Amino acid sequence: MRASDVHAYGDPELVEFIGERRQEVFNLRFQHSTGQLENTARMTGAKRDLARGLTIARQRDIDVDRELRRQRDE
Repeated sequence: MRASDVHAYGDPELVEFIGERRQEVFNLRFQHSTGQLENTARMTGAKRDLARGLTIARQRDIDVDRELRRQRDE
């Protein structure tokens, strides 16, 4: 995913994007540790996408953890 695509997201979409990338990185890490992951390059891409999202959230002063907890509680 390109940085310009992530910049185009609104704040709620950005928080959702970050939550999805965190879950993806967790799942890929788990698959890698159990030997089920065939394409390890996906881990690198997922980590970079997560970093892009977190960087943009910091630039916009969004507290991602608080927003994700709020979404989970609703």
